[in-house]
Amino acid sequence: MSPRPATGLTRWQRCRRWVLPLVGVAVLGLLLSHIHKIDWAGAWHALHRYSPWLLLAVLGLATASHALYGCFDLIGRRHLRHRLPAWRTWAIAVTSYAFNLNLGSLVGGVGMRARLYARAGLDDATVAQIVGLSLATNWLGYGLLAGGLFAAGVIEPPRQAHIGQGALQALGVAMIMLALGYVVACAVSRKREWVVRGRHIRLPGARIASMQLALSAANWALMGAAMYLLLGQKVPYATTLSVLLAASIVGVLTPIPAGLGVLEAVYLALLSGTVKQGALMGAVLAYRALYYLVPLAGGLALYLLLERWAPVSDGQEGAASALETPVASV
Repeated sequence: MSPRPATGLTRWQRCRRWVLPLVGVAVLGLLLSHIHKIDWAGAWHALHRYSPWLLLAVLGLATASHALYGCFDLIGRRHLRHRLPAWRTWAIAVTSYAFNLNLGSLVGGVGMRARLYARAGLDDATVAQIVGLSLATNWLGYGLLAGGLFAAGVIEPPRQAHIGQGALQALGVAMIMLALGYVVACAVSRKREWVVRGRHIRLPGARIASMQLALSAANWALMGAAMYLLLGQKVPYATTLSVLLAASIVGVLTPIPAGLGVLEAVYLALLSGTVKQGALMGAVLAYRALYYLVPLAGGLALYLLLERWAPVSDGQEGAASALETPVASV
């Protein structure tokens, strides 16, 4: 084999270490340059106007969303048939999700899962498949829901996005086809297992694939409902959800922990003409507090419990190697 592809890959890996942080710094600098234009007084006024019952309802939706995300790893447990108790599998997923939202995917989504599953006795190959299946569940459901909204023309992209309404609708159709194609492949594919970079990947059945789409779509819908309530139901639910989905993908592409500033920037760009800036920023700040920060406290408590009651096993050394599995780059 020619060494050229390996050299090219090495160069890309070296460039990626610098490019992604530079992009993050550029985006953060752009947001900071506009920070003085935000109506912070209006935002604080909007926060003070929220009733405790409304905030409690939003917290309930956030809690339900985090609990539902924990079921993603239960799908992996059913598919891989590992012997870890269901309650511990769910708790690990919920903990990693809370850390993922606030500290980034490598720390929460991958690193935290790898450590806790290894502490529970699972080998690195099984952990890699659990993480990969969870990522697939999250983004396939996202593709189905976002694709439907984009294809329906619910959201109109801003001029500075350099993408027309027709292109966005075509992208939505492609996302729907990809999500549904996954379910079809799981139902009819004769080959059920592949080896990718030395790792065995087994395709789930159609029932599990359908469950992945349903749970993930429901989870994203709960997130949209939380923001819908915080915006005082002044923006149609479909529009609110579309903006949240758009902000989520931008946050993933921007290497800033918790997408700090990204969520605010996308909402300001897409809804500034519909909702007053103060009320809009107040809703986003309340959403961050109730969906990101409060669950992080719960995730920390779960983490301490999982560490305290971790079973004694020989699989605790798998955490480091799990970080180097192919799923970490999905």
